[in-house]
Amino acid sequence: MSRLIKVLRPQNILNYKSGLELQQKISAQSVQNVASFKNYIILLEHHPVYTIGIRTKGYTEKDEKHLQSLGADFHKTNRGGLITFHGPGQLVAYPVLHLKQFKPSMRWYIAQLESTVIDLCKSMGIPNAQTTADTGIWVGDNKICAIGVHGSQYITTHGIGLNCNTDLSWFEHIVPCGIENKGVTSLSKELNRSISIDDAIPHLLESFSRNFECRFEWEDDENLIKEHSDTL
Repeated sequence: MSRLIKVLRPQNILNYKSGLELQQKISAQSVQNVASFKNYIILLEHHPVYTIGIRTKGYTEKDEKHLQSLGADFHKTNRGGLITFHGPGQLVAYPVLHLKQFKPSMRWYIAQLESTVIDLCKSMGIPNAQTTADTGIWVGDNKICAIGVHGSQYITTHGIGLNCNTDLSWFEHIVPCGIENKGVTSLSKELNRSISIDDAIPHLLESFSRNFECRFEWEDDENLIKEHSDTL
């Protein structure tokens, strides 16, 4: 496991714009020198926000204003996937990786993310988490983790949103990821006890390490994090 990934864990909840800027700053490294590219995984929590990927599926400015009236931000992004929600109690993981250090395939990358979340769920006592024809990770007809990624010159951004003890009522105002007649769930709901983000992080890192054959080093870059921390 010679591949090294640095772990950034902002202690403050970040607004979505700050999370994007943090990814952009890290991904702005030179992509030409593959060996010197520093891989990161950013583990954080967002203030309430609805985000739409490159396929908007008919969401209008009126819809945007309605969602903002609920007290959430609204952002259009360049990730894959349709509309979803991020907010307190959801573990958001943004791997910023140079895939030429792993395997230069977005298909492979997404499959490894899926396996990582499934293994995490199993290790925490949810044996029936699985992939389906729809994106994300599911427990029955309920999505427990959204997956939406972007790749450019083999550099990955965006990632996963795993519901830990998320207030699931935020999802009632949208059709999550554009999938009709299905619901959402969380680790807490499935296990019938409160599961925090910090409870889930060790399981995520262990599973990620196994699936991506990597090791981790915690990064205490206070300047990088503070620069993009939400002070509200």
